[in-house]
Amino acid sequence: MKKQKKFNGERLKSARMYNGYTLTELSKITNISKQSLSLYENGNNKPEWDNISKISVALGFPRDFFLQESDFKVSTDATYFRALTSVTKKDRTAQKIKLEYLSQIYLTLFEYIDFPSLKIPYIDFSLTEVFETDEELQNIEDVADKIRKYWGLGSEPILDLRYILESNGMIVTSFDADAEKIDAFSQRTNVNKGEVYLIAISAYGQTIARARFDMAHELGHILLHPWSEDLELISKEEFRARERQANIFAGAFLLPKETFRQDVSPYPTTLDYYLHLKKKWNVSIAAMIYRAYQLKVVTNNQFQYLMRQLSKNGWRKNEPLDTEYKLQNNILQSAVDMLINNNVFSGKQLLAELAQKGLSMYPEQIEDLLCLKHGTLSKGEEDKSQIIHLKDYIPPSAR
Repeated sequence: MKKQKKFNGERLKSARMYNGYTLTELSKITNISKQSLSLYENGNNKPEWDNISKISVALGFPRDFFLQESDFKVSTDATYFRALTSVTKKDRTAQKIKLEYLSQIYLTLFEYIDFPSLKIPYIDFSLTEVFETDEELQNIEDVADKIRKYWGLGSEPILDLRYILESNGMIVTSFDADAEKIDAFSQRTNVNKGEVYLIAISAYGQTIARARFDMAHELGHILLHPWSEDLELISKEEFRARERQANIFAGAFLLPKETFRQDVSPYPTTLDYYLHLKKKWNVSIAAMIYRAYQLKVVTNNQFQYLMRQLSKNGWRKNEPLDTEYKLQNNILQSAVDMLINNNVFSGKQLLAELAQKGLSMYPEQIEDLLCLKHGTLSKGEEDKSQIIHLKDYIPPSAR
């Protein structure tokens, strides 16, 4: 039985925040009064069809999107943003909503695809606001060592961290956010089949070294910190402590204690030597210098000298060997390709399936949310040229 369509004010509010608009901004774009938009969102008034069309164009969602209720049952917990104190609430809300839509799409893919199950060990970690005590550092070292052993990674450089995270049940994607504004964020989503951790990194301004550190940082939050509380309610000091701990974890995880100590020890105060190590570890020079200081391979004075040298060379912002990072061929791309290549769905049929479940979106939106290659959802369409064929023709000379 088909569902009855009616205007859904919650969808208008969600799409508005998805785009990062206030009611005032949307009013200026659509030429619909702020009061009317507020009434639409609160379900106290139904817009005329012409106004739905204006809203659809302004927010970039199909008109049907505003006439649906979703079949998907998902709930989201805390969302960890790097530099939470400097990112506006409007920006955070927009990205959180995007991950919620991604989770709904994931639920549909989950019906057909056997994704890796979540594999993380039990971690007993006590939160503290005290700055880098020896006990805190050792606890985080132990967690980094435990997850490497649990995943069978040994103590050598990790070549493809995105693949490791996805192999162990996490989803990695990227969004159209400036890395200077939002580096990365992570979110735990509770779906029908259990919990899923989503890690999102900026699609712009990222280098390979920075993206890897961002992913490791978010993994630190997943392993070390609680997900059931509202991060808006914790103090700035508490949040900074968690950011610091996630950074320490990222360094310990990417640069394991004994192996990296052996590597850095020959020339720990020579900047060019760190450039040599960057080729092996794919971690920024700044992060390696800080890790050497943590491991007491260099003194505080030597650490300060090296950081001054970084600044003098202009390497604090742009280091040598920095290569742009673009997230490609993630697990969601593989899942959609598998459905299309095995004739389970064409791209168009997948969009129709989502619409049937109450999530009508444009193909470009879905591709951006899932970090798919543009044109992926155009695959698998019926080739209209095949209504004509060559005849089995034998030329007279061959008869």
